[in-house]
Amino acid sequence: MKEQGTRNQVAIIVRPEIPADYEAVAQVVEAAFGRPNEAQLVELIRTSDNYVPELALVAEEDGRVVGHAMFSYVTLRGAEERRVLCLAPVAVAPERQRSGVGSALVRHGIRLAEGRGEPLIIVEGHPGYYPRFGFERARSHGIEPPSPDIPDAAFMVLRLSRYDGRYRGQVLFPAAFAVAEA
Repeated sequence: MKEQGTRNQVAIIVRPEIPADYEAVAQVVEAAFGRPNEAQLVELIRTSDNYVPELALVAEEDGRVVGHAMFSYVTLRGAEERRVLCLAPVAVAPERQRSGVGSALVRHGIRLAEGRGEPLIIVEGHPGYYPRFGFERARSHGIEPPSPDIPDAAFMVLRLSRYDGRYRGQVLFPAAFAVAEA
């Protein structure tokens, strides 16, 4: 499914990534974060069973990848272990930041996750950015971060329509996430 929006008369298309996008995605992610770690995280997630191809999204503008967002599975360990979605990373080419590209990626991914019947999405991110999409502090809903070093305000959850109160416990990030924190 493609989604189009316009920005200065140029169409932005949000769609799932394909292998032909991988190099451009790596360049955008590295440029957005100013280091290769998050691009390596994307590659590691792609080769894992946590990868959800239809939820690894690119924003394309005039045939060029200008943004990327990846929703993949992490473990929520509580009374039982459950797989839940995590949004990480979100990257926009530096020259296209603050233009709505990141928001288009996140909103499109949320709609796709809702359509798949996912119960929730976890994000560790800027507390001034993600609440606009409905993200709230995860601890308020009994969901603990994988590390006490993660600030409470930065660890958030978006409860989707399939959410219920049984989704409680501690989030465990896959080993691949250690690359981004190095």
